[in-house]
Amino acid sequence: MTRVKLCGLTRPEDVKAAVAMGFDALGFILVPSSPRRVSLDAVAALRPLIPPFVTSVAVVAKAAKEDLERLVASRLFDAVQFHGGEAPDVVASVPLRRIVALSVAGRGDLDGAKNYDGVADAFLLDTKGEGGRGGTGRPFDWNVCLGFDFSKPIILAGGLGPDNLRRAVGTVRPEAVDLNSRLEKAPGVKDHRLMEEALRVLGRTGAGEGRGMR
Repeated sequence: MTRVKLCGLTRPEDVKAAVAMGFDALGFILVPSSPRRVSLDAVAALRPLIPPFVTSVAVVAKAAKEDLERLVASRLFDAVQFHGGEAPDVVASVPLRRIVALSVAGRGDLDGAKNYDGVADAFLLDTKGEGGRGGTGRPFDWNVCLGFDFSKPIILAGGLGPDNLRRAVGTVRPEAVDLNSRLEKAPGVKDHRLMEEALRVLGRTGAGEGRGMR
């Protein structure tokens, strides 16, 4: 079964819908430059809507040490997703599940995973955009992943939606997928019909079956 993370959540109605539909994990973007950025206070207001077996993920990029410490101390998150090319020692300093994002344009970009052996709990593969980061809302060439030996579970991201999910999963065979902009009406405003359709494509039709990514 492919697990499913919905990222970029900002509204209580979308959190409630995602939980009811059976998403495994919910992502909250703490990156100041993101149009889907939320504060720790905003996440604190949403956190009571998330049951114990649905994973709450903080998404950061080059966050300052004190910001990471504040994030951990908040006890709002089960995992942290690093999107800024953070050094392995910075990733290792966070005592939560650690997801390291790799921005991918070609096969050589996958070699970065080797730097995080023993540090990352999972790798998220996203499309490389300007500045080398992900978050483009576009897919990359999934064939570059074929035959690559990852040491940890893979989460596939980058422009995934109902129209290409089946092909993406069939090509890469990831343990999980990360969905965001292709399931929106506007940045941070999720489209519940598209959320349901994405789950149907993945064979996840049982409402309220969130299982978490623990």
